[in-house]
Order: sequence, then structure tokens, then C-alpha cells
Amino acid sequence: MSFLRLFRDKIFTAIFLLVSTLAIGVLGYKYVAGYDWVDAAYMTVITITTVGYGEVNPLTPEAKIFTIVLILCSVIIVGFAISVITEYIISRNSYSDLKDKKVQNKIDGLRDHIIVCGYGRNGQQAVQKLLAYRKQFVIIEMDEDLIERYDDNDDILFVHGNANEDEILEIAGIERASTLICALPEDADNLFVVLSARQLNKSLKIISRATAETSQKKLKLAGADNVIMPDKIGGDHMASLVVVPDLIEFLDNLSVVGEEDSINVEEISFDQVCQDGKERSIKDIDLRYKTGCTIIGYRAPSGKYVVNPSADQLLARDSKLIVIGRPEQIKSLHDTFGI
Repeated sequence: MSFLRLFRDKIFTAIFLLVSTLAIGVLGYKYVAGYDWVDAAYMTVITITTVGYGEVNPLTPEAKIFTIVLILCSVIIVGFAISVITEYIISRNSYSDLKDKKVQNKIDGLRDHIIVCGYGRNGQQAVQKLLAYRKQFVIIEMDEDLIERYDDNDDILFVHGNANEDEILEIAGIERASTLICALPEDADNLFVVLSARQLNKSLKIISRATAETSQKKLKLAGADNVIMPDKIGGDHMASLVVVPDLIEFLDNLSVVGEEDSINVEEISFDQVCQDGKERSIKDIDLRYKTGCTIIGYRAPSGKYVVNPSADQLLARDSKLIVIGRPEQIKSLHDTFGI
């Protein structure tokens, strides 16, 4: 992007020189040749553009010298302006084509990635969390100016277009994606995206934003697995801070990622803790002793959750454990089990 910014600076310089030349020409013909303002502007334009029409009135020797100087300067300035503008247009188109091709090649190489529709407030919050957990994702956004702000960030892949269109979803790799997050501001747009996405990928997990409570059921019927209402969650959260402030502040700390002295929550699968494929109990894997993390939840293959499971809880295939620990304990967990 640096060379495009350089071209933009050159364009501003060229425009400044053109305007300055016009102003000097008008003032020169006004006060050197004695023309009125209209005739002075007319003479300036036909001189700079080298059209070749005759003079409005015969020129004095001083006016002829001024015209010679104006012609020589304007030829250089106009030629410079045309070359800069032409070079900028060609370079911008070439750069855009190369960048789009590079981004598309990266998207084509993704598997089981996440597609985020809309990069507004909720979309940005989702992306920050995905970046923290190093998840692969693609953002679909219509605002081209918003996309250009992140041109220098190679960690964020954008697809410019309307997520309502099947073609745009296919460009984002909807057939290979594992999850779709609909964070568009309008419920109707989210509903349409959910319908389209479910048709294109039957196994896709879809999480949608909703504003109205009436939209929640419709989005579920359309194929959304989870429907989130940010406004409702925000209101409940504020009220909870009044009723049980210490509890809510503690729970808020659980979602903080990567900050020193913060508490982290992690989920690990059966395959990660029982790498040989043998089913074991929580006591047998001895997670607390090996890593310092504490198991606070167990998700059975059926989807049923057990809070604070006992030590005798058997870990079945396709199950998951929810663990809690300080950052250094979570790191120990990752190192111990190669996560």
C-alpha cells in the first residue's frame, strides 16, 4: 500500500500545480494583458490546453512573454499530471487484482474455517476472539472503505460483497467451512444468509445475531444452530452486576485471553487427552496433577453437559472436557498434551 499512498501524494501535488497554474494564468492575463476576468480565464484555459484558438485581443509584448512562459510551464505540469493520474489508475487496478488473487488463493487453501458475515461491532468482537484463539476465518463485508483500513493486516482475510448472495458465500469457501457467524445489523439479512448457507452446507454450524425476539424462532427454523441477542445479553449483564457483582466480575475474567494474572477456560477433546483411543476416567488422566488445571465440566457425545464431574466419570469417545486454570497452567496443558 505504500506505493499507492505515494501515488496519491503525487496526485495531490499535480492537482495543486494545475490549480496554481490556472490561478497564475488568470491573474497574469488580467493584470498584464488587461483582460477582464472572463476573457482572462478563457485565455488561460486555451493556452494551458494548447487548443490554439486566437487571442481575444491583441497581446502586448509583455503579455506575449507571459504567454510563452505559461505555455512552457503548463506543458510540463499538464504532462506530469496526466502521467501521474494514469499511472495511479493502472497501478491501483493491478494492485487490487493481485491482492484479490492472493487473498482468494489463501481462502481456497482453508479447511474447516469460520466465515464471519459483517464486520460491524459484533463482527469485530467475534474476530478479536477468533484471533486470540488463532482460528482461521474469512470476513464478508460490503463496505469497501472498511476493508481498505485492514489492507496491511495479512491475518484478516476479506471478501468484498453481499453475504446474501450465494456466489459470495462460495468465494468465502462455504462448502469447506465449519462455522458461519451472521453478524449483520438487520435480522432479515441474517435470516436470508442462514437460509442460503444451510442450503450450501448441510453440516455447517450457524450462529446468528438477532435484534428482535420474534426473529429468534425464525432464524432457528431457517437453520441457525444458535441465535444470540446482544442487546438482551447486555441488559442482563448490567442487571447482574447490580445483583451479584463479584460473581459477574469473576465470570468476566474467565473470558479474558492472554492477559497476565487472568483466569482462562479451555475445552479439550477426548482425542487430545486419550491419544491412544482408550477410554479412561478423570481420575486416571490426572489432569490436575500434570497441569494444575481443574476440570469443571464434561460434555458427553450426546451433547449433555455435566457440571463439576466426579473423578470416576468415564471419558467416552467424542466427548469433551471443560477446564479452568491460570495462563501458565493452560500453557502447561497445551505442552503436556500437544494441543
